[in-house]
This record gives sequence, C-alpha cells and structure tokens, in this order.
Amino acid sequence: MPSLNKNLLVILLMSVGLAACSSTDDEIDPNEPAELVEIQAKFEPSVVWNSSVGGVGDYFSQLRPVVAYDKVFTASRIGDAYAFDLKTGKTVWHKDLSNIDSKRSFFSSRTSALISGGPTAGINRVFLGSENGDVFALEADSGKIIWQEKVKGEVIAAPAFDQGTLVVNTASGVMKSFNATTGESGWQVEQDVPALSLRGISAPAAIAGGVLVGSADGLLTVYILDSGQQGWTVEIGEATGSTELERVIDVDAAPVVYDEKVYIISARGHLASVDLRSGRLLWKRQYSSFSAVAIDGNNLYLTDIKGHVYAVDRLNGLEKWSQLALSNRGVTGPAVISNYVVVGDFEGYVHWIDQDSGDIVARHHVDSSGLHATPTVADNLVIVQSRDGDLEAIKTP
Repeated sequence: MPSLNKNLLVILLMSVGLAACSSTDDEIDPNEPAELVEIQAKFEPSVVWNSSVGGVGDYFSQLRPVVAYDKVFTASRIGDAYAFDLKTGKTVWHKDLSNIDSKRSFFSSRTSALISGGPTAGINRVFLGSENGDVFALEADSGKIIWQEKVKGEVIAAPAFDQGTLVVNTASGVMKSFNATTGESGWQVEQDVPALSLRGISAPAAIAGGVLVGSADGLLTVYILDSGQQGWTVEIGEATGSTELERVIDVDAAPVVYDEKVYIISARGHLASVDLRSGRLLWKRQYSSFSAVAIDGNNLYLTDIKGHVYAVDRLNGLEKWSQLALSNRGVTGPAVISNYVVVGDFEGYVHWIDQDSGDIVARHHVDSSGLHATPTVADNLVIVQSRDGDLEAIKTP
C-alpha cells in the first residue's frame, strides 16, 4: 500500500475535524462514518453500461471522467487513457501513456505514468497531466498523441481550456499556458505555496479572457488568459486556529462561473460569491470544502469537509437545507441531474438527493473501493469511476 505523504495526512486530519479525543465505550465517536439507513426510494437507478479502466488505488487523485464529442474520456493513474461511446459504452480507443515510445519489452515491468490531472477536452483533443510534470494532448477520435510537454511541478488537477489556450496549474505553485494546437509554451506565473498545505490544488477555470484559480494561501486570483498578467485577488480562506495545522486555508476547489459571478469555497473559511469583472466580494458564508460547488438555477449545492450536503441560495448565500446523514463518509463533490443532487461516498455508494427537500431518494452501489471524484453528468446519465477503476453510466428515470 502506498505511503501517505504529509499533505494527504493534513486532508485526513482536517476531514475528521482536527480533534483528537479519548472516549469511553459508551460514547459515540463523532468522527465515525455514519451508517447508512434505509430510505424511501423514489426510483431504482439502472446501469446502462459499465467498463473497467484501472484505478488510482489509495493515492490522492482528482481524475474523473469528462464527456465531449459524444464520448466519455477517462484515465487510470498507471497510464491507461480511454475513450468510450457515451450511449453504448463501447471502447473507441485505448492509449498506454506509460509506454508511449513502445520500448517496453514483454518481460519488462510497467512503470506508472502517474496520471493525476484531467482529462480536459477541447478542439477535438483530450488533455491530461501527470505527477512527473508531463502534459499530454491526445486526438479525441483516435487517442493519438499530438504533443507532449513538461511543466515544473505535479499536475494533480484538470487543466483549463479556452480560446485555443491550455492552462495547467501545479502543486509547486507554477501555472503555465500552452498553445493547445501545437503545445508551444506560453506565459508562466509562480504562486507562493505555504510550508504546510493540502495535497489537492485548484483546477483553473478559463472564461471570458481570464483564468481564475484558487491558491494554498486562501486566495482567489484572476489572470489575463493571453498574457498571464495578474488581475484582481480576493481572500476566501480565513486562518482562525492557534496551530499551524488549524491555519491551513487552501482553496482547492475549482472556481465556478455563472451569470457573471464566481462561486468559490476554501478548505477552511468560506463559501463566497465574487463579481467576475471587478473581483468585488458580494457575500461570504462559513462553509469549508475541498470540492467545487454545483449550480442549478438560483441554488448552489456543496459538500463540506464533514460530508454534509447543503443547498444555498446563490443570490444571498442563505442556507435552504442541509443533509447530514452522510457524515464522515468521504462524500464527493455534488453534481446536478434532473431534480436531484448526486454524490458518491467512500464505500462506493451513489446517493440521489431531492433538490427541493434535501431527502435522499435513491441509492446505488458501484463497488467497495469507494468513489473519490465528483460524478459526471451527461445525457441523463450519472457517470462515476471508482478507486479500483470500475466505470459506470447510470440512468436516472
């Protein structure tokens, strides 16, 4: 089993509330994962197709399927990149990124490509990054490698694409742009990384000629897409504890842009709404999460570090409902499908939550290795990938 590094240890400590306490046999451990209870199911989710793609094991990973060009693109940590037909699940192509030069012999052991960022789709290409600092551009129709470049630092979040430019953020604080067509290097900026920070990093969001990204020092910053010039910056995280660990305020969630507003959340601090053009803080509320929010109409949906799921009015930040039945279950970020909010958990269950009431109305088990990444929604399908690499497309009636 791979060893946990310092940053991943911080995530685990924070997710259990940063408190160590002794308890008697009669006391209930507040950090114990909640047991699932029976629900009054409104429908039975059905698996349309499934496949196996290879997993991520016990390593930290933000790999998740992405849908584009009527295909589902995904990858495994070791280096297997895949495209599947969205409707049928038929394999369109498979590329081994751990052996791109085809030099590995039959008897050689396989060296992991350490794929950990992406995939991202654009201009009929699929982009992936690795912990080795490799950035790959694959042809969406065939899986052929169009270009491969290097960046300083681990690529552990999905790159951003807009207007022909690919932007890659790294765990070392380096953010770099590439010409998405040719792979030619563009601008590069370096952000400060505190001595103690979480393993995750913010996936950048590119929109309207800018690149939005969160940082380990609790900030949300916009950069000009063409030049990398820094624009406005706003503080999202808030260091309030007395210890170094308690003062970790990373913004690891990807910024979400909707109706000229940016919605962002920090691992310790706040959920905030920011004006896209000016960077003016519109409202701020006390929630903490590693995962991006989901938006549907005037509702924001989020899961916090304790596994609680919330609905919040995006116009003023007022809470509409909370669902606490999934406490300490390593709940993924939320996704919206039809009238439901969908999340996964550490035991491999997918939960459908009614958008209006916050009640859990359906449940489906994928596998016991657990779900680590936010579900992907497309074509009335919920697409999830387990830690062991079981990929399922699940239909919501």
